[in-house]
Amino acid sequence: MSTMSLDLLKEQQKEKQTELLQVLQSEDAGEEAIAQAFADYANSLQQALIEEARQSLSDTSADKAVLTARGVRQLTSAEEKYYNAVIEAGRSADFRQALSNIEIDMPETTIDSVFEDLEQEHPLLAAIDFQNTSASIKFIVNKTGVQLAVWGKLNSGIQKELEGSIDEIDATMYKLTAWLPVAKDMLDLGPAWLDRYVRTIISEACLTAIEDAIVCGTGKDMPVGMNRVVGEGAVVSGGEYTEKTPIKVTNFKPKTFGNLISRMAVNPESGKNRTVSGLIMVVNPVDYFNLIMPATTAYTPAGAYVSDVLPYPCKIIQSARVPSGRAILGMGKKYFMCIGTSRRGRLVYDDSVKFFDDQRVYAIKFHGNGFPKDNNAFLYLDISKLEPLAYSVETLGEPAAPTV
Repeated sequence: MSTMSLDLLKEQQKEKQTELLQVLQSEDAGEEAIAQAFADYANSLQQALIEEARQSLSDTSADKAVLTARGVRQLTSAEEKYYNAVIEAGRSADFRQALSNIEIDMPETTIDSVFEDLEQEHPLLAAIDFQNTSASIKFIVNKTGVQLAVWGKLNSGIQKELEGSIDEIDATMYKLTAWLPVAKDMLDLGPAWLDRYVRTIISEACLTAIEDAIVCGTGKDMPVGMNRVVGEGAVVSGGEYTEKTPIKVTNFKPKTFGNLISRMAVNPESGKNRTVSGLIMVVNPVDYFNLIMPATTAYTPAGAYVSDVLPYPCKIIQSARVPSGRAILGMGKKYFMCIGTSRRGRLVYDDSVKFFDDQRVYAIKFHGNGFPKDNNAFLYLDISKLEPLAYSVETLGEPAAPTV
């Protein structure tokens, strides 16, 4: 194929990716429609990668630096051993038995690379306390933050015992499964290209599920979202946490914005004041252009527009998982999210999906959990009536004449 054909394949891949996201965002889409959309995207990605690999193999100038720039990583010995085992199993006549006999787990470096890609491409994951555990483990966290010691005389007794509200987080509580429909032609490309495909597919499969959980997860068989009530006042019904009542916001003037931020400056666990930093505002992409951009864009005297102007440093992040007319304002690092592979982080085969032709379907399972670290860390806003930014002009009278 020509270079134009590769460009066309990549354009088709982007179209299928957009269609997949639209299906995932639709509340009416069933499991079969989602599976079909994901299969179509995977097939378009495979075709583009196969053609790109063929062109790279015929291009004598495609050295390691060029391939790295194209997303083809140089594999570690463990990764190469793993993918060669997967390729050999995939070519086997009894591939299910061969796959189950693979005694190599997916290397941690591969999973690390997947989540590095996710953080680089999706700012919401980079803004929160997002950790790849690489295995099923537990975390111990102090919810009340720093506590002050008490001054006293040298010979006095201990005045205060420092205590904290300690939480144990089980990273294995929930399971996230990513499907890998692998065409047999992919097996002929070798370990490096198979690695690129696997990382891309896992990233896309995990992205929507992770973002959805971070923004509006119910807590039932999934993490708890930023828009849910947590802490002592949380009401859990049927395993689901209550959604926060949206705060109506019509402008982002200093007084309004400062009042919102002041709510975060108190730790609800200890009742003590704290510094507010690392603010993010997560909004729907459509609302960003219709509501947020007009409300945060200023026209300077120099004749230039300055976007995302807010009274206090805050990063605006677009996410399709935020409902229309709503926004989430909070301290990004106050949301904890951990994702890792299961203890036996292997690919497994599944034959429940019947429409894949000349493809074999594998899956990798991830364990994880996530929730806001306290209830004041994030505010749920109603921005449906947000007004555009406008200059206020104040007329000052002539200064009074000095008295003699």
